[in-house]
Amino acid sequence: MLRPLIIGTILLVLCAGIPAVSALGGDEGWYRVHCNVDGADVYFDGQYKGTTYGGALDVPVYTTGSPYNTFRVEKSGYQSYTGSLASDPAAGETVDVYATLQPVETAGSIHVTSSPSGSAVYLNGNYRGTAPLTIQNLVPGTYSLEADHTGYQSDYATVTVRAGQQSNVQFTLTPIEQYGSIKVTSSPSGAYVYMDGTYKGKTPLTLTSVSAKKHNIELDLSGYYDWMSSVTVSPGVTSYVNAHLTSVPSETTGAIDVVSYPAGADVFLDDKYQGKTPTAGVYAISNVAVGSHTVRVALSGYLDYTTSVVVSGATTSHVTATLQPGQQPTSTGSISVTSSPSGAEVYIDNAYKGITPLNLDGVAAGTHAVRVALAGYGDWSTTVQVGAGSTASASASLSPVPTQAPHAGVAPFAVIGALGVLGLLVALHRRD
Repeated sequence: MLRPLIIGTILLVLCAGIPAVSALGGDEGWYRVHCNVDGADVYFDGQYKGTTYGGALDVPVYTTGSPYNTFRVEKSGYQSYTGSLASDPAAGETVDVYATLQPVETAGSIHVTSSPSGSAVYLNGNYRGTAPLTIQNLVPGTYSLEADHTGYQSDYATVTVRAGQQSNVQFTLTPIEQYGSIKVTSSPSGAYVYMDGTYKGKTPLTLTSVSAKKHNIELDLSGYYDWMSSVTVSPGVTSYVNAHLTSVPSETTGAIDVVSYPAGADVFLDDKYQGKTPTAGVYAISNVAVGSHTVRVALSGYLDYTTSVVVSGATTSHVTATLQPGQQPTSTGSISVTSSPSGAEVYIDNAYKGITPLNLDGVAAGTHAVRVALAGYGDWSTTVQVGAGSTASASASLSPVPTQAPHAGVAPFAVIGALGVLGLLVALHRRD
């Protein structure tokens, strides 16, 4: 009796489950998954549903079952594709969904920039272009990069390239140090020279191996104002600095500032040359003794400008010379000196001037003493009157100096006799 009861119970349970299975299956619909790659695996909500073939895969679903939300399509060597299943198919209906797989990138790239830009870029020693530059389609691995630019030191880098990624490299190049020279002079000389605040020596001074850029120059000299300026040095070039120092005024000296129109004129103080007036600014005459002085300004093609200046202690007097066009009147002449014989020395106002025959120009108008001398001959002298723009002549006829004959010898007995006579005269004188 127990066995039939057990069998009946089992059949009852099986029969009770038949309607439930029939209800779960219900009517079928289909999702048709389209893919651009065959052999791709399809998953619905993470459940494997099959592999695409012929560009698609039909996945049946029951309309009475729980709906699917997402699908995923993947294949080795491609990036996975994930999409949503928003619209469930009705019984007998097919819903199309699409998946496009993209190959996994197997190459990378390097983007190169440089400062300054325009640097030549070499990859593993091979030229690839100028920065900024992107080098593409590189097999993953390690590469060496070099950046070159004229006037700068080359720079190097090692970079690792990964599949599907871009590596970025920034080169900052260092300028190559270039040099020139600076020649520093001063008036007066002997001034201490400082370049960019560092002592370098005394003027006149040439500074070598000076970096090619702008530098500050300072000159110091006791009794004079400090002098400062800047100079730009170019590679392989010597720059010149000439400083005219201005003395610190004292109670016994002053200064004279001279300006001329036009500039570039010669300046004379009491007929002593001082320098030229600059294009801009003044020409300063320092350490001028207190008192009255004559300043003359001269320029070719213009009449001389002459004025008297009274200099006071520790003060600066000013002279402005407006030059008038014209030809300066001639105030000098010439002297022509000849001699017989020639080759004699010529002295004008006791100053040696040369050997005869001699034409001497630039002699101040007036009376001058001329002396001609030659060894073995007597000196010859005269005076000449030199007129402005004219030539005075002097012709010397030199006379030989006579030679004296040697004196004959005196016999010894004559000397003894003379001494005797001298003694007798002395004796007679004493008797008187």
